[in-house]
Amino acid sequence: MTDLPTDAPPEGWERFDGKGFVDLVGPLYCRRGADGLRAFGFVATEKHANLIGLVHGGMLMTLADRALGVGAWDSAGSPCVTIQMDMQFLSAVKMGEFAEIAPELVRRTRSLVFLRGTLKVGDRATAMASGVWKILDD
Repeated sequence: MTDLPTDAPPEGWERFDGKGFVDLVGPLYCRRGADGLRAFGFVATEKHANLIGLVHGGMLMTLADRALGVGAWDSAGSPCVTIQMDMQFLSAVKMGEFAEIAPELVRRTRSLVFLRGTLKVGDRATAMASGVWKILDD
């Protein structure tokens, strides 16, 4: 278990000020990668638990959608919305652990962005996500 405070970001991460739904499940943290895209993470607390005391899959999907969706926006230079997202769960995330995902740009067209990412706790892969985002017209 990682012993991280829930009110301060881990070293190298800064708090992401999300509005709406993300504000309810956060705080989320972010940091910019060498590719210019932002990775996202969170510290698992009791509000993220499922019925057996592990992090609920919906929280992991929310994290992946936020990271890949912001990655699409960063890549396109304008707002994007999720068209489709797939997720495969590989291992559980436990209370107190810091889970993170860095988006990887697969392809960008004039109207679509394709991304994928591996959600990790340390070096342990916990889920894989991929999806397609629609670039909105300004």
